[in-house]
Amino acid sequence: MPSVSDGRRSRLRALQQLAIELGRQDFEARYPDFALTPVVALICAYEEEDNLGQVLAAVPRSACGFEVTPLVVVDGGEDATDRVAKEGGAVTFVFPTNLGHGVALRVGYDLCISGGAQYVVTLDADGQNDPAEIETMLRPLVDGEADFVVASRRLGVDETADHYRRLGVVWFSWLMNLLMGSHLTDTSNGYRALRVSMLADVLGRLEQDQYQTAELLITAMSRGWRVTERPTVWHERASGQSKKGGNLIYGLRYAAVVVRTWRREQLGR
Repeated sequence: MPSVSDGRRSRLRALQQLAIELGRQDFEARYPDFALTPVVALICAYEEEDNLGQVLAAVPRSACGFEVTPLVVVDGGEDATDRVAKEGGAVTFVFPTNLGHGVALRVGYDLCISGGAQYVVTLDADGQNDPAEIETMLRPLVDGEADFVVASRRLGVDETADHYRRLGVVWFSWLMNLLMGSHLTDTSNGYRALRVSMLADVLGRLEQDQYQTAELLITAMSRGWRVTERPTVWHERASGQSKKGGNLIYGLRYAAVVVRTWRREQLGR
């Protein structure tokens, strides 16, 4: 017999799917002939109206010889993030309510697959990632050296002043490397370049609504996709506050996702 918690999870998943479907209906009405360029700059944004416009303005029109399209998934919210995205020239998918960064990314990945893109670069809407570095991130994919490129603030420059977050970056990388036998320096960085054929392989295995960076990386490595790093600059947030919560709660939840995903992939579930 299903438990109360199982029933609650089922209802939440059903409501989540309804919200996604409503967003998809709106998207298809606005983009009836939807198709993407070879490179997509994917940005998931939740209440980032003050920062998103500057990020979109800095996205290059081309990188590594390919046209770049900005794609913004607006994860609900009460501000004008959706208007800023549309005015900034981005292809825009809008959730009617907040569903979580991981859900927004999965929808974005699915759009990149169905839209015919070849490469995806994910970056934050808060200004901490520099869109001018998209070509740096993309180059190993285009040159056939890797399938997944992670930005590294430890190999590059970290301009932030949160020493606890810096320590967390080191600790999470140590844990990931211990479990996966890898040699990465910044496994919790959301600035990434991804081959779409890799996304098509792993997308059905992703399930985290939040803290999805580790899940994607562990799943990709477990399935044999090639991962490398490139040094980048990690800027202070342009304005506002992080939506990730306090350092302790974030760290505990992130570590739990790392271990849970690793076990899942080890067991081949």
